Amino acid sequence: MEQIVVGMSDCRVANEPGQVLTTYALGSCIGLAVHDPQAAIGGLLHFMLPDSSIDPARGRENPCKFADTGIPLLLEEVYRRGASKRRLVVAAAGAARMMDPRNVFDIGRRNYQAVRKLLWKAGLMLHAEAIGGERSRTVRLEIGSGRFWMHEGGEQRDLVPARPWKGETNGLSCADRR
Repeated sequence: MEQIVVGMSDCRVANEPGQVLTTYALGSCIGLAVHDPQAAIGGLLHFMLPDSSIDPARGRENPCKFADTGIPLLLEEVYRRGASKRRLVVAAAGAARMMDPRNVFDIGRRNYQAVRKLLWKAGLMLHAEAIGGERSRTVRLEIGSGRFWMHEGGEQRDLVPARPWKGETNGLSCADRR
């Protein structure tokens, strides 16, 4: 398996069944994964903040830092490579309360609200999520199987289980595969 690391404020798209997209240290940030099981195309975005309007210049310089600019970029790239909106399986992890125990800034909650709003506007829904808490998470998306799993506090858990990839969906919709 070829591991592709997605850094903070970064986005990667892969389309080879042997590739795994990985991002580390999701605190209040969110790792948003999208995967088309039929086309074997997936992407992973690691964004830090909900809204680029706080710093439009930075939003233009690095759109992956913000939900409102990074999510459309992620979707545009997977569609450009052949993913179909109706087949996308979408999963998210992160939005923890890190270094803000009193929730003064509440970045994690605001990031999660931005994801829900932007996905709704794009006509997509979350199929799986691991949101909130107080621990950092590492997540991985396996392109060939669609498996999306995370490490949190020394434990590993599947959010979207692996499916054998046969180049077709066997008549099941994404909702049936949850």
